[in-house]
Amino acid sequence: MMDTYLVTLPILIPFAAAALGLLLRNKHTLQGLWSLGAALVSFAITGVLLWRVWQAGEAIVFQGGAWPAPFGISLVGDLLGAFMSFMAQLILVMGIIYALGSRDETIGYPTFYPLVLMMGVGLTGVMLTGDIFNMYVFIELLLVSGAVLTAISDNRSGPEAAYKYFYLSLLASWFLLFAIGSLYVEYGTLNMADLAARVAAEPNAPLLPVAIVLLFAAFMVKSAVFPFHFWQPDLYMAAPTAVAAILSAAVSKVGVYGFLRMTTLLFVEQADMIRTALIVFGILGILYGGFSAIGTKNAKRMLAYSSMAQIGFILVAIGWGTTGALVAALVFIFNHALIKSALMMLTGVVASHTENRSAAFRSVTGLGRSMPYAGGLFLLGGLALSGIPPTNGFFSKMLLFGSGIAAEEYVSLAIVGVASVLTLVYTTTAFMRIWWQAPEADKSASRLPDRIQAPTLLIALVLALGIWAEPLIALAQATANWLGDPTLYISAVLGA
Repeated sequence: MMDTYLVTLPILIPFAAAALGLLLRNKHTLQGLWSLGAALVSFAITGVLLWRVWQAGEAIVFQGGAWPAPFGISLVGDLLGAFMSFMAQLILVMGIIYALGSRDETIGYPTFYPLVLMMGVGLTGVMLTGDIFNMYVFIELLLVSGAVLTAISDNRSGPEAAYKYFYLSLLASWFLLFAIGSLYVEYGTLNMADLAARVAAEPNAPLLPVAIVLLFAAFMVKSAVFPFHFWQPDLYMAAPTAVAAILSAAVSKVGVYGFLRMTTLLFVEQADMIRTALIVFGILGILYGGFSAIGTKNAKRMLAYSSMAQIGFILVAIGWGTTGALVAALVFIFNHALIKSALMMLTGVVASHTENRSAAFRSVTGLGRSMPYAGGLFLLGGLALSGIPPTNGFFSKMLLFGSGIAAEEYVSLAIVGVASVLTLVYTTTAFMRIWWQAPEADKSASRLPDRIQAPTLLIALVLALGIWAEPLIALAQATANWLGDPTLYISAVLGA
């Protein structure tokens, strides 16, 4: 069926476009437009995939080389994979739009746009692969492209941040590889559907606990969950704004996706133990990330710590484990991607007005007075991140708190509720310093500022989903119902 190729094209199109884009290395603008066109086509196909899967209520599976699972390589477009891919592709498109209007010198590198497209390949591949070893391969592709893009940043700290990101993520990759080896030794398969069935049939294999711990640690590092967050603040601060927006909004969700697969497919019988750990680490991340965001002296670094806190909210919801909590987690994932990428881009727009393009508060304090439009957008984004209506963040927090009450998780819910105030504190403080407080000295720009089209589109989506949230909630509900029955994924891949 033609539908099966809907799973492969979102991976193949950006991959081919990245290779062909190198031929345009001496035509920077044309290369950027070519990359944007490829990303838009891939995004549209991912949207069709999501719609088909949602309407049909079953996964679309592509078996590489016509080899039946588990012998061949499977690509699986189930509701979770399609949902996460759609989110990632949307952020990729917005990142490229921002890059086209950015004045960063690194945007002119002949490999910049091809590497951004390769990030898209890695992101989409992670979400759609049905094989845990190929997940490792796509994560490595994501790691290398993200590290190189950070290393070539205009920021002097770029190479140092890239090294931190590369080596700490490499450690996580080793965890992942050893976990894969342990699972293969015990069960003789790496196809996730087949592995889930075999783990359910033999849940007491000696190496299974080792594999679970290693996978858990790997995904903790990938999503920069406290205390595995060492690389994140420096990376987001040093990376080009377009890249930082993709990293903070989409790449940070790779570990979250892994936890969803662990608790709803691979290790269903062991899920209670994993969920308890997720609640603990999620709460620690909310508190540490929130207080660190308040105390930092750089706007991009503040958003990095904010991502740590917001990922904590998602982990707590996954940890509660009910259908309602999973709905809240999925809505939170999508909404956070829109909000965080918009805020990161708006911070980049402000920083682009400074002589050294710094987002340090000492450089941007009062600079926003000449940019009231950007200030309005940032204020809306801050309100959304804090969960204030009429933004999409309100529904994220409302569903989260409602699911916590329904699950009777009163202790963790109380901590989460109190910690939510921290978000409003640091977003309001940043807004006041940049757009309200008087500057201490003249801060005239020496270069043209970045353009503001991409964050405008993102904030428009933030408001649209705050006014009309029903489609996103209905999709999240269908996805949560799908995740509640792992046999649906297993039978779709392996056959009845």
